[in-house]
Amino acid sequence: MPVFDLVIYPDSRLAQAAAPVMIFDKGLEERAAGLLGALQKAAAIGLAGPHVGLSERLVVLQMEPGVAPRTYVNPVITEMSEERAIHEEGSVSMPGIRDDVERPARIRLTYRDLHGREHSEAAEGFEAACLQHEIDQLDGIFWIERLSRLRRERARRRFVKLRRHE
Repeated sequence: MPVFDLVIYPDSRLAQAAAPVMIFDKGLEERAAGLLGALQKAAAIGLAGPHVGLSERLVVLQMEPGVAPRTYVNPVITEMSEERAIHEEGSVSMPGIRDDVERPARIRLTYRDLHGREHSEAAEGFEAACLQHEIDQLDGIFWIERLSRLRRERARRRFVKLRRHE
């Protein structure tokens, strides 16, 4: 199983919407396993296909070590609460930068598993924020786009400075 390399901001692939998965086969299972390997190698919570250069609507989420990871194929948010919540976010594609992002506190989504079966589930709190973050990435919306212009520019400058010192 190949473990994919991470795509680093400002790579243009992070700003492109991912294509829906149409074929549910062994190749999809292998790509999902590679995405999970990259997630675990990076010690991250969630990872979307574009984070590793895969332009397909594939997300893996592992909320904490030792908990079984979940795979979401073609996830779509179908409901969002009006209530909002703020959680600190960051990205493996922009290491070292974190900031508070406000999002709906609860969501409902539909998705397919690796065999093409449709599922629906609800999420709230930090899990809901993680799912929204990854689905945004599938839509070509990098997480800092959810920040105010001032905070977004500050994050970009901090990242450039961090990269210079590496």
